[in-house]
Amino acid sequence: MRGTTVEHLLLPGDVVRAAVAVSVVVGGATFGGPAAALFLLVLGGALVPRLLGLRTVLDVCFGSCLLLAAWAALLRWYEAVSWLDLLVHAVCTGLVAAVGVLALVRSRVVAPWASGWRRAGLIVTTTAVGALGAVLWELGEWAGYTYVDDEIRVGYADTIGDLAFGLLGALAAGVVIAVWRPAQDSDDAR
Repeated sequence: MRGTTVEHLLLPGDVVRAAVAVSVVVGGATFGGPAAALFLLVLGGALVPRLLGLRTVLDVCFGSCLLLAAWAALLRWYEAVSWLDLLVHAVCTGLVAAVGVLALVRSRVVAPWASGWRRAGLIVTTTAVGALGAVLWELGEWAGYTYVDDEIRVGYADTIGDLAFGLLGALAAGVVIAVWRPAQDSDDAR
């Protein structure tokens, strides 16, 4: 494969993105236009790790979690398994927070850890990005319920629970990133 770079190879995350693309068609044909729109949103999100060149494990976990969350909603798994909604909010929000912080670092909106970030600052920033993601997710659920499909489950208790578990997931992601990041921070190396 002379002259081929990693960017041109099919990566495991691309398999997940292909599954999302198939879901746009299958979900749309089975459940209608709102389902197709949901999977198009998931596809847009699943493209972010590829565009940022993030590590394969994060790429696959991120896209798979978004895909699972969408199918679980359409197939009413959240109604069948009472704790699944909170688990998905925690895991997906944590992954959104991780990808979001890495996107901010790569685009130089925030300073990378190699520039002197302390672990606590990284945890707080990741948690804040996740909190924003959780709020936007809940606004999306409300908008979906209000304007698209009144079967989307919303309500005070659901929203507060989703936000709480999303925040916990974002905090956990911040801790993981702070612990696993490269030991390039000269303040931490002392």
